[in-house]
Amino acid sequence: MGNPRREADVFSRGVAAEHPQFVSAVARAFSVLRCFEHGVQYLGNREIAKRTGLPKPTVSRFTFTLSALGYLNYSPEREKYCLGTAVLGLGHAFMKSNDVLAIARPLMRELAAQAQAAVMIGAADGLRMVLLDICQGDATFQLKLDVGARVPHGSTALGRADLAARPLAIFETRLAEIEGECEPATWPRLRAGILRARQDYENYGFCFSLGDWNPDVFAVGVPMVSADRSRVLAFNCSGRVSVMTRERLMHDIGPRLLALRNSVYELTEGRF
Repeated sequence: MGNPRREADVFSRGVAAEHPQFVSAVARAFSVLRCFEHGVQYLGNREIAKRTGLPKPTVSRFTFTLSALGYLNYSPEREKYCLGTAVLGLGHAFMKSNDVLAIARPLMRELAAQAQAAVMIGAADGLRMVLLDICQGDATFQLKLDVGARVPHGSTALGRADLAARPLAIFETRLAEIEGECEPATWPRLRAGILRARQDYENYGFCFSLGDWNPDVFAVGVPMVSADRSRVLAFNCSGRVSVMTRERLMHDIGPRLLALRNSVYELTEGRF
């Protein structure tokens, strides 16, 4: 029999820093790596300290250690750090060992071509969604997103699908966290969109983002929860407003995306 603490249902409970298995030093080290978001190449200790809230001496020790391990590279000329090749090795290992992506990719390409739209799969990373794969089906209207890009949790169909699948307690926690980083003036509209998406998911099995993230883009999203309820992935289909109307999303694209999700789930037997 395993350790009951390690078998906690992270889908429904989440993991808190107060957990007895949580190592805060490891969390702080990874917070340094997370500073290098998509498009950020070089950062100095002062910038990292500002982004993480950690004391500069602590940051200096972490960046030195991470550089020694190959996860960061130091540029003497710039006196700054960039990501090292060890990070790429981890990302490559993740992509190659993730069977769900290999199974989903041909189905995503097929739907993207049929819908003349972009089809994506992503997973939550804090208050963002990380794109694990994207298939572009419209050569004249391609979203400028690549694998590894991070998009907002609250305004995108991908993020709203993830939120809609969460148990109420986790959903409310995420909602409060999103409010904490949102401009007060924009929060009422964003909150209304998230709540409406959760209700749409209950009613239809999928939810929408109708110009909420990008005014030129309408999208539909659907979550996929693993059989052991330890992970949530999300699919979405996005296209230009003139083609991807709400009616089409509701009666055509949404059901197709739902069928895609069901096929991937069945082929993986919910293990991902």
